[in-house]
Amino acid sequence: MAHRVVIALGGNALGKNLPEQMIATRETAVAITDLIEEGYEVVIAHGNGPQVGMIQNAMSELVRSDPDQYVTVPLSVCVAMSQGYIGYDLQNAMREEMLDRGIDVGVATVLTQVEVDPEDPAFLHPTKPIGPFMTKEEAEKLIAERNYDVIEDAGRGYRRVVASPQPVSIIEIQTIKSLVDTNHVVIACGGGGIPVFRTNGHHLKGAAAVIDKDFAAERLAEEVEADTLIILTAVEKAAVHFGKPDQRDLDDLSADEAQKYIDEGEFAPGSMLPKVEAAVRFVRSRPGRRTLITLLEKARDGISGHTGTMIHG
Repeated sequence: MAHRVVIALGGNALGKNLPEQMIATRETAVAITDLIEEGYEVVIAHGNGPQVGMIQNAMSELVRSDPDQYVTVPLSVCVAMSQGYIGYDLQNAMREEMLDRGIDVGVATVLTQVEVDPEDPAFLHPTKPIGPFMTKEEAEKLIAERNYDVIEDAGRGYRRVVASPQPVSIIEIQTIKSLVDTNHVVIACGGGGIPVFRTNGHHLKGAAAVIDKDFAAERLAEEVEADTLIILTAVEKAAVHFGKPDQRDLDDLSADEAQKYIDEGEFAPGSMLPKVEAAVRFVRSRPGRRTLITLLEKARDGISGHTGTMIHG
């Protein structure tokens, strides 16, 4: 059986608008096809922070412009829209890159629902950044006009935050596994998945939330029985004392070492913290599993052990 990897792409790495996204997905396709060319089975998950914020803002403006014709679009529907919007560009870029290299492998986007617990305490404490970065003045305006929850995001500006519950299960997992098992590259759990919870009978109801894509990717990696989880981010390696004179990059560490750094508060919430937490969760789920955290363009070098932060059991 081929080595199976799940790759988690950050929403910010996919661009903030359509022209940026089309360029970004082509660059992403090159890096991922490098792994496919070396024989890896690949499943792709991705974030949607900028995209889902853009979609919801656009929908809100429609309602504001003509409330008699348009109705408010739930956040879960906006997540679904972002899955199609991103998946469309990404699967086409992947298909083109693979065919250019003579790789005849199917690629498909699965509109994916992810179950969450309606009693998850995350609904009482919104923490997940979505939408574009804002100035303090822009943030204060949104708080006053729309009653949004807003935080300062790792020194990069202000962003709206929404609830980010933990993923419980992936509704379409059998479809995803069938595609992977028949040699398809699958794009799934986009934006962390469409958050839903079970109600009476078999009905699934959308939740007003965005699931963190790193935790959704970890859940996906477990359920497709992946060997490696690759979390691609804006830095080549995770680090302790980040941004300080004594910053130290992390190369290879055990799950216990990573957990120690988590407990000491070394990783920023909403940034590196969920990545390392997801990494630890995955490697502890079964012996022999590992997680790589690195830059997109370093994915092939990282999985070969030449760079990045590798976390193992």
